[in-house]
Amino acid sequence: MAQAYMTETGNGGSDPEPSASRFRRRLTALRGDRGIWRRGLVLAGIALLTSLIMIFHADLPNDVGNLGSLTETFLPWLGLAVPVLFACAVYRTSATALIAILLTAAVWANIFGGLVFDKSGAGGNLMVATHNVDADNADPQGTAESVAKSGADVLALTELKSGAVPVYEKALADTYKYHAVEGTVGVWSRYPLTSSRPVDIKMGWVRAMRATVTTPVGDVGVYVAHLPSVRVKLKAGFTANQRDNSAEALGAALAAEPLKKVILLGDLNGTMNDRALSEVTSQMRSTQGAAGDGFGFSWPAQFPMARIDQIMVRGITPEASWTLPRTGSDHLPIAARVTVTR
Repeated sequence: MAQAYMTETGNGGSDPEPSASRFRRRLTALRGDRGIWRRGLVLAGIALLTSLIMIFHADLPNDVGNLGSLTETFLPWLGLAVPVLFACAVYRTSATALIAILLTAAVWANIFGGLVFDKSGAGGNLMVATHNVDADNADPQGTAESVAKSGADVLALTELKSGAVPVYEKALADTYKYHAVEGTVGVWSRYPLTSSRPVDIKMGWVRAMRATVTTPVGDVGVYVAHLPSVRVKLKAGFTANQRDNSAEALGAALAAEPLKKVILLGDLNGTMNDRALSEVTSQMRSTQGAAGDGFGFSWPAQFPMARIDQIMVRGITPEASWTLPRTGSDHLPIAARVTVTR
């Protein structure tokens, strides 16, 4: 009995088909499948459309609901289409769709691949940070203490509520000897501050300022700005006209800055891809793009999807850029190390 059992399940049974044989058989079947090029044309079309949007995003019209700016705000997230479409193409066994999706992946990697990797270095003789503290922040004391621990030499705060300013001033006094507040924005510094003044960004009230920070290696012009918020509305679309006008005014102020070394800190309510900020981005360098670790998304704090808080420099070398731990705000603080030379 035992011998018969061994014969049936051992030498007498058929061996499982080797993996290599199964693969060759499957490959032969695919070669004979003439529909492999005809299936998945819709998937291929979606992939190609995604590629075109990423390549020509600057040509998307802004006349209707600021569609171009809305797309550019969340442009990196178009990469999520690649794994979804790839899975669908494999399920459909469509060679046409797979080729189109690989092209989309290549386009995304060409545009955003450099942001995926850590480009930060160990250098830098000045650390700066900026944080939209949220006017409705229920814990301004804790927020101030958290950002003070960052080690920043210069700290910019935006969306300061007038009643909370004394709280921030008291909580930051031990860390920062110098500070200036203009309207709803302020700057705190370990180094002397001079020439503090509001910057008119066409808001009707003060949401931007400029000051000179006297660092050990020379004067730096520091701008702090909080551009108007944007909204996505069903009928109006991406309402950003006021933000765009303020960006133009800020760009003009930066262009007129007499100092060669300039740092811009704040909440610009837009990403570096947003063409509406071109008056600013065309003359300033993003620390995140040059020396960041990943995308550095800063908003919303619960699940960051966009980098709308910015640290930008001119005449200064970015060395590292990163986000700081979450506070009581709906934004994450961001920081950067830079090198200022004489």
